[in-house]
Amino acid sequence: MSKRLTSEQDAFGHAVWDHYHGTNAFEIIERSDGHFAISSGPSAYLAEPAFWVPHEREALERHAHGRVLDIGCNAGRHALYLQQKGLDVLGVDVSPLSIAVAKERGLEKAEVLSIDEVSKELGTFDTILMLGNNFGLFANPSKARRLLRRFKTLTSPGATLIVESLNIYNTKDPDASRSTRAPTTSATFSKASTTRCARHTSVTRKSLPTSIPTSRRMPC
Repeated sequence: MSKRLTSEQDAFGHAVWDHYHGTNAFEIIERSDGHFAISSGPSAYLAEPAFWVPHEREALERHAHGRVLDIGCNAGRHALYLQQKGLDVLGVDVSPLSIAVAKERGLEKAEVLSIDEVSKELGTFDTILMLGNNFGLFANPSKARRLLRRFKTLTSPGATLIVESLNIYNTKDPDASRSTRAPTTSATFSKASTTRCARHTSVTRKSLPTSIPTSRRMPC
C-alpha cells in the first residue's frame, strides 16, 4: 500500500515548491515544553554545496560510490551533487512536490516513494544516503532492524550506508537541547498545512548489518 502524501498532506512539499518558485514559505517548530522557533525551512533544502555544513560534503566525497539511492531526497541537493560528479543516483521521497522540484532542478532519476516502499525491485545499489536527519525515518528500533535487513537485499557486497541525525545529547542548538525529553512538532506553512512529528537517533555505518550496532556518530 502506498504511503506517499496527498497534496493536502504534503505541507513541506508545498513550502519547498513555493520557495523554489519565488514565494515565501516557512516552518515553525513548537515543542511541548513551550519552546517555539522558526526553522531554516525550505531554503536549507535548496542550498548550494558552498552553504552546507562541512560534514555533509565530506561524507559524500569520502564514502559515496557506485550506484546511489538517496532516501528522503527532498529537493535533491545531495543527489544532484553526486549526479554532477558522474554517479548514477536515484532519489526517492514521500513528497510528490519535493520530487517535482528535484526534477525541475535537473535530477534525472527521482520517484515518489516512502522508505517502506524501497525494495530490491529498484535494483542494486552501492551506496544508500539518509542525510539531513533522515535516520529518523526508521521511527523505532524494530522498524530500523526490519528495513536495514531489507536494504541488505538491494545493495552490493561492501555497500555503504551514509546516515545522519541530530544527537540531542551533544548539541548547543537550543532548538534541540532545551529539553531532551520534549516531543517536537513541526508545522509547515505554505499553500497547504499539516503537522509532523520528528524523532532523531544518530548513527553512521559502513556496510549493512542485520541488526543495529553501536557505531560512530556524525558531528552535529
